[in-house]
Amino acid sequence: MIRTRVGYAGGTKENPTYHDLGDHSESVQVDFDPEQVSFEELLEAFWAGHNPTFSSGSRQYASIAFYQDEAQRQAIEESKARLESSTGKKVYTEVRQLDRFYLAEDYHQKYSLRHLSAVMAEFQAMYPDEADFVDSTAAARANGFAAGDGDPEVLERELESYGLSEAGEAALLKAAGLSR
Repeated sequence: MIRTRVGYAGGTKENPTYHDLGDHSESVQVDFDPEQVSFEELLEAFWAGHNPTFSSGSRQYASIAFYQDEAQRQAIEESKARLESSTGKKVYTEVRQLDRFYLAEDYHQKYSLRHLSAVMAEFQAMYPDEADFVDSTAAARANGFAAGDGDPEVLERELESYGLSEAGEAALLKAAGLSR
């Protein structure tokens, strides 16, 4: 994964905000390198990351898998069908073409990382421009681990590449349930 950003998609309202979403849904945009992770692997994480057999009844929190091209649409539809077959339950996740993605407000970006004040202070020093922080691969990766997601071995392997101090690394490891 290269980058994640949170925002709003799927609706018709121009420039939605958290307090004025219109008919959009809260969404996560994932930029990835297909040489490193396949779209199918991302779909596995998508299905595992929520309960697609539950209908939220809310447009804001609707389960939607957005696609950019026909190959992605087909992959989503096939994985959805496999999930329904393996669980014996209806999957309520919508499959829709992505027309436009609107970035959410800054305070929503890298939400888990923002709650690690010492680590966040280091990222703010590295990325004083908020847009650079939001676009940072290191911040995206650290945010996932701060949320308790990801493989601990991967964190150990790549932690030094994030540019954190020893104290920052220790704080992130602790948030991820690890220690040195």
